[in-house]
Amino acid sequence: MSSPARKPVRRAVDWMFRDRTTGAITVAQWPNLQLWLFAAFSLAAWLARDRGELASWLTLGADIALAWWAADELLRGVNPWRRGLGAVTLVGLATLITLRRAA
Repeated sequence: MSSPARKPVRRAVDWMFRDRTTGAITVAQWPNLQLWLFAAFSLAAWLARDRGELASWLTLGADIALAWWAADELLRGVNPWRRGLGAVTLVGLATLITLRRAA
């Protein structure tokens, strides 16, 4: 039997992590197309890091794929955790791009 003090915590966890369609707790999911593209472009950009323009184009591809994933999570995430993860990723990516341009 749970104590009354634990009920608000349980409700908060349910609200934050419960998938609204299946009812399962969802923190992470198997990567989808956007994340696979991000990983592939990132690896290719890292391997081509000394090739100037090619590395820049591959980095742009990685940024676009990650922004696509983050925007999709922000708009269609299955719970507040996933939508927040998308929002934080978009802010982080925008910051990273800004810092890259300033350098």
